[in-house]
Amino acid sequence: MSNFLIINAHEYYPFAEGRLNQTLVELAIEHLISKGHSIKTTTMKDGYEIEAELEKHQWADVIILQSPVNWMGVPWPFKKYMDEIYTAGMAGQLCNGDGRTSEAPKKNYGAGGTLQGKRYMLSLTFNAPAEAFNDPNEYLFQGKSVDDLFFPMHMNFRFFGMESLTTFACYDVMKNPTIKADLERFLEHLHRHF
Repeated sequence: MSNFLIINAHEYYPFAEGRLNQTLVELAIEHLISKGHSIKTTTMKDGYEIEAELEKHQWADVIILQSPVNWMGVPWPFKKYMDEIYTAGMAGQLCNGDGRTSEAPKKNYGAGGTLQGKRYMLSLTFNAPAEAFNDPNEYLFQGKSVDDLFFPMHMNFRFFGMESLTTFACYDVMKNPTIKADLERFLEHLHRHF
């Protein structure tokens, strides 16, 4: 069985209280425990301690990042979390620097990760409809995918040597929500991967 760290990156706003992201976290916990996996969680609103988070990352075989998409990225508390935890982890807990050496200073940038063999999964909630992605005729994303939008996040995990699992997304959650179907799709997604 595997060890899972589930991070809930939601930031509360009066118009977005975080119920869907919390429900997805709870569903993941319930599913994974039923399969015999061990779970640790971190929720931005509850705060965190740097050393404890580094230990959780080292303990986990799989990290699930559950996050709403705010202004084309993760909420600011999770960005602060990354700046604090991931910078502290550059001393060997998550990576040994950036992977370059003085002998080859222009080669292997980002290849210093110490979490090889570990995996991560992004689970995202969007106000945007699914149809806004992968269509070159759509105004904003111009044919780009969700993973194109989240390329920097994928690179953060790759920097630590981790491998990605298929991204999950709930779309149009504010103007045209299909929560029941989303939760069913999420369970299928978890069952397929874990």
